[in-house]
Amino acid sequence: MFTTAMIDTLEAQAIELPSWAFGNSGTRFKVFSTPGTPRTAFEKIADAAKVHELTGLAPKVALHIPWDRVEDMGALRQHANDLGVELGTVNSNTFQDDEYRYGSLTHVDKNIRQKAIDHHLECLEVMNQTGSQDLKIWLADGSNYPGQVNIRARQDRLNESLQEVYAHLGSEQRMVLEYKFFEPAFYHTDVPDWGTAYVQVLSLGEKASVCLDTGHHAPGTNIEFIVAQLLRLGRLGSFDFNSRFYADDDLIVGAADPFQLFRILFEVHRNGGFDPATGVAFMLDQCHNIEDKIPGQIRSVLNVQEMTAKVLLVDSPALDAAEVAGDVLGANGILMDAYNTDVRSALADWRESRGLPREPFDAYRQSGHLAHIAAERAGGTQMGWGA
Repeated sequence: MFTTAMIDTLEAQAIELPSWAFGNSGTRFKVFSTPGTPRTAFEKIADAAKVHELTGLAPKVALHIPWDRVEDMGALRQHANDLGVELGTVNSNTFQDDEYRYGSLTHVDKNIRQKAIDHHLECLEVMNQTGSQDLKIWLADGSNYPGQVNIRARQDRLNESLQEVYAHLGSEQRMVLEYKFFEPAFYHTDVPDWGTAYVQVLSLGEKASVCLDTGHHAPGTNIEFIVAQLLRLGRLGSFDFNSRFYADDDLIVGAADPFQLFRILFEVHRNGGFDPATGVAFMLDQCHNIEDKIPGQIRSVLNVQEMTAKVLLVDSPALDAAEVAGDVLGANGILMDAYNTDVRSALADWRESRGLPREPFDAYRQSGHLAHIAAERAGGTQMGWGA
């Protein structure tokens, strides 16, 4: 079923895991704890490494600072390497300190803006110690009521703050700016859409790009168009894959709309986004509120792999010919033929040929690993965020 070129793409696929997905999380109302939840950043890395061990798809782990800050970041890096993974994107956090109530990099108070800038410089130092390439910035900055803030002035202050952080990037480091159309601010958000993020990073330089989170859009938004446009402009830096029914649900990717995931990945493939030269980083950003965490991450990376395999089956020359001929239904049929192809058995064969379990999800559930870490990690304080 798979050609040599298709296999090469599958072999190269890498999906970065978020360290926070292995901690306790929940809604605004309740955070649920689960047996075996990591108590330290080192245990988070171990859980992520287990996902990679079974799937071969997750060679990097993204960090969140200060959640994952340890006394010796070099030791955390070595721990990851010993387990067969690397430390990846470093995510900043300017949404949990009381001073950031009215904003961080956009705040009207210069002292608070400087605190946020200094935090990002700290993240860059973490990157120096861990070998990470990307600094990812998501801001909760915004307002809840008309008249509360000067929207334009906040854009100016945001640019000034980003310029200062950007000036400290190393030669091999990048900044990726994430956008989100609402929450926790409800009247306006300072980086609400891809256009705003693009305008901001464009003024910074070539080492700045946009992060697209698949859950950060209004209902009905054509995310595939945004993917194509940012790839066209050379400014798609990274993906945060998750799934949503209503807003930023952070569910297992592909859970709500598998066909949307297929359409997004098709635009990635069609526009060269799987080529390592584009620098696009693929990662998950989701929380497991009621389901087990390691199996949830396994299911997610397998969903991305499955849709990627379907995308690779699309007959692109035939699709282009149908467009030239004005064959609307024929073009759609070509796409749907690929989407409706069952690739699961072929992927299982491919995994087996690489020495991986045919069915990683089932292999994990049958391994007894969850019971083992639940017993091993009894006591202590589980990591996560409160509500």
